[in-house]
Amino acid sequence: MAQRDRVMRMSVEQPLWRALAGYRVLAMIYAIGLFAAAHDGFARPWLAIAYLAVLGVWTLATLPQVASAAACTKPFLAVDLTVALTGILMTPLADAVQRVHDGGPTLPSIWTAGSVLAFAIKGGWRWAALASTLVAVANLIERGTPARDTVHNVVLVWVASIAIGYVVEVARASERTLARALEIEAATRERERLARDIHDSVLQVLAMVQRRGAVIGGEAAELGRMAGEQEVALRTLVSGGLVPVSRASEDDARGAVVRGAAEDEPDDGPVDLRSLLAPHAGSRVSLAEPGAPVPLAPQAAREVAAAVGAALDNVRRHAGEQARAWILVEDEPDEVIVTVRDDGPGIPEGRLAQAEGEGRLGVAQSIRGRLRDLGGSADVISVPGQGTEVELRVPKHHQQTNDPRGKAEQR
Repeated sequence: MAQRDRVMRMSVEQPLWRALAGYRVLAMIYAIGLFAAAHDGFARPWLAIAYLAVLGVWTLATLPQVASAAACTKPFLAVDLTVALTGILMTPLADAVQRVHDGGPTLPSIWTAGSVLAFAIKGGWRWAALASTLVAVANLIERGTPARDTVHNVVLVWVASIAIGYVVEVARASERTLARALEIEAATRERERLARDIHDSVLQVLAMVQRRGAVIGGEAAELGRMAGEQEVALRTLVSGGLVPVSRASEDDARGAVVRGAAEDEPDDGPVDLRSLLAPHAGSRVSLAEPGAPVPLAPQAAREVAAAVGAALDNVRRHAGEQARAWILVEDEPDEVIVTVRDDGPGIPEGRLAQAEGEGRLGVAQSIRGRLRDLGGSADVISVPGQGTEVELRVPKHHQQTNDPRGKAEQR
């Protein structure tokens, strides 16, 4: 089977970079428009034209740099802020003195806020405070006096940039927390899957060796005792300590990245569940099934068949080799119901919870765990002296959700 990694990217930061790129272009056009509307009043219009030409080329050429946090480097931010500060300080040289004193716009106008916001998105509120403070100083030097409108604009940029920087820091912390939670969930699901596989193979063999060894006696009894010790140790490991190493959980320019454990590629086309349950039928196991195929997704069909196998193993182990069992398959419009019933002595009340506490995960993982992963359910009904009935329900149109994306928003 081909292997693949489920990858989910989460980022509330990336839309901010896209919005910033659009803002810089619009602010550049706005600054050019302000100059075009009032160019007759400029003392040195050629100086303003030269600066605005540089500003336009710089804005368009640096759009890739404001596309993500990785591309927006510290040297770029420094040069970008220098372009904004230069435009502010050049305003008294290009514009008329009276217009400057009356509070006319600077050459970059609101484009300067985009440079400060880049600092906020890249480095958080501390970087935003530094950039907005430098802009404030440049505006005060350009005006020559702390007029009310100048102070108003300075405080507005300062507060807005710091607030956005703080929100970005909180968002990054939230993404890392969510990524870690999804990583733990993926590891837990992988542990449960491995526990089921081990229970269906190794643990069953060890239990059989222990029983046969005790019956044969001699050296076989010693071998059976050792197999029993290994069974207990392996059950303890499976129930509490088998956690796979996380494949990846990182925080890059595009947001937190979670890669779940590798899983098999699904096969093409549905599978007839009857064909997978037929091998379980025998002299003491009766199979009742519909006359028409019972199609299920390949992974779902295999898991249901494995759960039925685990239920029959429990019948042979706890009810004895001579116990009879019946498998009933019902094909409903929205779900498939498989019932496994036996004529054994039944399960005493509280025994399933006790077995799970002892690390015996046949019902908890091999049966209920499988159906839970399929979006279905498994109910065990048992009355002492009247046998046990295991009812498995699996929806027909459920998509496998072993990766964290099955419970998180798809992005």
